[in-house]
Amino acid sequence: MDTAHSPNQNHLLAALPTAEFERIAPHLELVAMPLGDVLYESGGQLQHAYFPTTAILSLHYVTESGASSEIAGVGNEGVLGISLFMGGNTTPSRAIVQTGGHGYQLKARLLMEEFNRIGGRRAGVMQHLLLRYTQALITQISQTAVCNRHHSVEQQLCRWLLLTLDRLPSNELTMTQELIAGMLGVRREGITEAAGHLQQAGFIRYRRGHITVINRSGLESRVCECYGVVKKEHDRLLCDVRNRQEFPLTGHA
Repeated sequence: MDTAHSPNQNHLLAALPTAEFERIAPHLELVAMPLGDVLYESGGQLQHAYFPTTAILSLHYVTESGASSEIAGVGNEGVLGISLFMGGNTTPSRAIVQTGGHGYQLKARLLMEEFNRIGGRRAGVMQHLLLRYTQALITQISQTAVCNRHHSVEQQLCRWLLLTLDRLPSNELTMTQELIAGMLGVRREGITEAAGHLQQAGFIRYRRGHITVINRSGLESRVCECYGVVKKEHDRLLCDVRNRQEFPLTGHA
């Protein structure tokens, strides 16, 4: 594996005890994830699960007319491909790369073998970890639907910026207003106005294709409760996710 990259950059992989990790490590394939790359289409058969490290992936629901909006994001905190172990091999959503970077792919068959592995009378650590993550992802999807229906474009933009920041090592985002509008399913003019308000307030600085968050606390003061609900549920379900290298594990994650 490339020494510049490590599976431990993904929180779920880093939380696996040594024995579980060593079973799948030889099969984890480092892949580049360029901005805009489509990892799977709606209704397509899933061949791999993806564990992002530096990339951020976006799940979109696409209507019959071709319109789409984001229903959830997946970064280094999670995995793309939950339908593999939730009873189906396809999904009605499209997965595209929102922020370019890297991640690791694992063949669907190998993920299922580890997910279904039984140790003694108990299910394996991988199963417990993935199911807890799935519950957190369902919360994110549900809250996104509520937010899109009931909250202002500015509040939605603040939520999206904060969730994206949580997955990045810096306060710099490479993203055009047009792409953000597509993510949120709103008109570009709405994003332009909302971003303008946030820039005037001194919370962000925007220049062609780049957003710098100057005052995160300011964004948190403008965001709706949806961001807090998603973050709190993720922290509650995955609060004991730890790095195997820092905390050697012999039992559950």
